[in-house]
Amino acid sequence: MRSQGGRESLSESRDLDGSYDQLTGNPPGQTKKALKQRLLKLLPCCGPQSIPSVSESNVEDEFELSTVCHRPEGLEQLQEQTKFSRKELQVLYRGFKNECPTGLVNEENFKQIYSQFFPQGDSGTYATFLFNAFDTDRDGSISFEDFVAGLSVILRGTIDDRLSWAFNLYDLNKDGCITKEEMLDIMKSIYDMMGKYTYPAMREEAPQEHVENFFQKMDRNKDGVVTIEEFIESCQKDENIMRSMQLFDNVI
Repeated sequence: MRSQGGRESLSESRDLDGSYDQLTGNPPGQTKKALKQRLLKLLPCCGPQSIPSVSESNVEDEFELSTVCHRPEGLEQLQEQTKFSRKELQVLYRGFKNECPTGLVNEENFKQIYSQFFPQGDSGTYATFLFNAFDTDRDGSISFEDFVAGLSVILRGTIDDRLSWAFNLYDLNKDGCITKEEMLDIMKSIYDMMGKYTYPAMREEAPQEHVENFFQKMDRNKDGVVTIEEFIESCQKDENIMRSMQLFDNVI
């Protein structure tokens, strides 16, 4: 079956779904890696060093194509819209479909998946902020297109692209600036996620101290808010931030 315009959709393609290997003509290997291991560790608060590369394993398909309610865009179109190769999109799609057989993930499901990485704490609030950063069209769900668009920026975008994505994450009401209240909500959510039993123990006043340090560094004109221009300029002058941005360069 072909999608409209003769373009093969992701869920209709044997190439992308993994039932056929273009190079060998054979079915792929049967090793399984769940999306919670392969994909969500790519997100900003998780260490990219632990992510397996695309070549390390294939993902076993567990769901028939008929169970996919949302059909993504064609493979060629997603290649044009992102900076992922055909093979990378195949691996990402199979993992996404394993975890989200309907083709969409809502906020509650996203929070459940994310909570498995932080059993010692409460990751719910931070996961909500992260979900909203991926749900760019504000329809209450993340499609495969939404997911790979965000990952493409995080992993393959320019430094400015990545910093803009991070700014959008911190700008909770999406009004174009970060307030102290927004940054405090972000910092509290991170501390909640890390849990109360970290070593050394986190001090109760630490989130507020982080916010004050953030604004001292970023709020150049001292007007009480941080704009995207101030954010990007300040980050680009910070060697530690620049090094952290580069950690994502070879994740996939």
